[in-house]
Amino acid sequence: MDKSAWDAVFAARFEKHEAELKELYAALYHSDEQAWEYFVEMLRRSFEARPAALRKLDAAREKDPTWYKGHELVGMLMYVSSFAGNLKGVKKKLDYIEECGVNYLHLMPLLESPAGRSDGGYAVSDFRKVEPALGTMKDLAALARDCHKRDIAVCLDFVMNHTSEDHEWARRARAGEKAYQERYFFYDDWSEPKEFEKTVPQVFPTTAPGNFSWCEEAGKVVMTTFYPYQWDLNYANPVVFNDMTENMLYLCNQGVDIIRLDAVPYIWKELGTSCRNLPQVHTLVRMMRMVCEIVCPGCLLLGEVVMEPSKVVPYFGTVEKPECHLLYNVTTMASTWHTVATHDVRLLRHQLGQVFALPKEYGFLNYLRCHDDIGWGLDYPFLERFGMEEVAHKKFLNDYLTGKWAGSPARGELYNDDPTLGDARLCGTTASLCGLESARREGDEEKLAWALRLDIMLHAYIFTLSGVPVLYSGDEIAQENDYGYHDDPLKADDSRYIHRGRLDWEAAERRHDPESVEGQIFAALRRLEELRAKHRVFDGAADTWIVDTRDDGVLGIGRYCRGEKLVGLFNFSDREKRVSLTELGDYRDLLTGEEADKFAVTLPSGGFRWLLCDFGEES
Repeated sequence: MDKSAWDAVFAARFEKHEAELKELYAALYHSDEQAWEYFVEMLRRSFEARPAALRKLDAAREKDPTWYKGHELVGMLMYVSSFAGNLKGVKKKLDYIEECGVNYLHLMPLLESPAGRSDGGYAVSDFRKVEPALGTMKDLAALARDCHKRDIAVCLDFVMNHTSEDHEWARRARAGEKAYQERYFFYDDWSEPKEFEKTVPQVFPTTAPGNFSWCEEAGKVVMTTFYPYQWDLNYANPVVFNDMTENMLYLCNQGVDIIRLDAVPYIWKELGTSCRNLPQVHTLVRMMRMVCEIVCPGCLLLGEVVMEPSKVVPYFGTVEKPECHLLYNVTTMASTWHTVATHDVRLLRHQLGQVFALPKEYGFLNYLRCHDDIGWGLDYPFLERFGMEEVAHKKFLNDYLTGKWAGSPARGELYNDDPTLGDARLCGTTASLCGLESARREGDEEKLAWALRLDIMLHAYIFTLSGVPVLYSGDEIAQENDYGYHDDPLKADDSRYIHRGRLDWEAAERRHDPESVEGQIFAALRRLEELRAKHRVFDGAADTWIVDTRDDGVLGIGRYCRGEKLVGLFNFSDREKRVSLTELGDYRDLLTGEEADKFAVTLPSGGFRWLLCDFGEES
């Protein structure tokens, strides 16, 4: 299309959202017409800068707005440096990524951050520059282009709550420029910060206590919710929203398909509140959703909301006024590892029942492990019914999953241990938490077989849920914990690096050896991915429900979509189980193709079954 045709496309998209967008903007920014005019011009400028290939991709996805809600997407999350050294290295490894069945690639933070003060890349000093050791923006755009040729979507973190203290805005604020201090939260003394501290929880009470830090150069106090080197941005200032939105669109124009909004609940601050999940946050996210639909409708917003379900779900918005396209299924991850430790599915059954009751329009990312720690934000009022008191239960979970509990095969490490509160979070790779590491060290073949079953079963369970399953890079070859971080002075104080080790490419070469652990895991996951992509019962539009197994050690999940019905059974207990189903239909084992007796389904400890009933032609 020529320029006039593209101008008409922009005008039509903008007109569709203009009234609501202007109303929200005016309410948030006190009808600041100058800021609004700049904002609109910025949207037009970002649209005009969008490459033709990405505009073509936008048009295709506009015709199929549910392109990400089916049953074909499989994600992989990775640190570029750990996976292949740099962006060019990742580009060279795209054949491997495709071989893994992955078509959704989440690149962990790769924008410029100061060494030793980066929080794993979450303290950005330049939103338009890649960390030099990883490459350049041109390298990122080239990788995205190659991914798109292979129908692989690219996801990138957008750290919107704060900048590094080394960001240009922060440097100019430190130097005393009032306009840049107004982009942050600066105070002449501690009086107002102390008022904030009365109601605002601490994110890292042991490693970074408090929510404010003293800036010696400016002679002022600055808000630093996460770490002292991460300065919170003031989104009550329209300049911040305008410029940060333009930064987001700049990344989209490099070919990023999914923008992960990091720490989104924190972005609006107000004295006398918890500064979490305030109504203005939802206004901002709703505006960002409309911005994407105007400038880059092929792009998705993925919300990182590490909160209890009641706080997470509102970030979907409503069907009429949506916010995030996708959200992390955080509670399910924590509940899953609770279930591994307790061998008791009651909490997981309860929590999944709540997820299954949500509208099908809501899409989750499902995962066993992510780059971060596992926090035990469980439903303790529910657990107390069974005698599981919060503090004691957290200690049990951490003891079991670090191998301190007698007989536990798991090997993890604690993060942010707070002996005073009796609280800590957990780190470790999927394989090590499942017991593969300890079984291999001990040379115990029976334990190894059990750990392999558990690892594969957990992945099958994740693939059974509606949404996008995401593998952590290395899980496809059962990579173990990396204890080498203890010897690195820049990492030694952060146990999360135990599961951020470099991909073992020598081990990856064994992925085709059916006798190796790597080969068994790799083949099993590929088989699960292929079956999921083949059968419509895994579609996001499927009906889902909890199947009553009459056994607190066995989780049952039912799915139905257009004539296909699946019953997934997952044995979290430490012994063999036999389940009798009352579900209607005749079933065959989806993995073997053999007929299954639904009245006597046998499951080894740590095992699973996918049972399929086909009621006939697709309807």
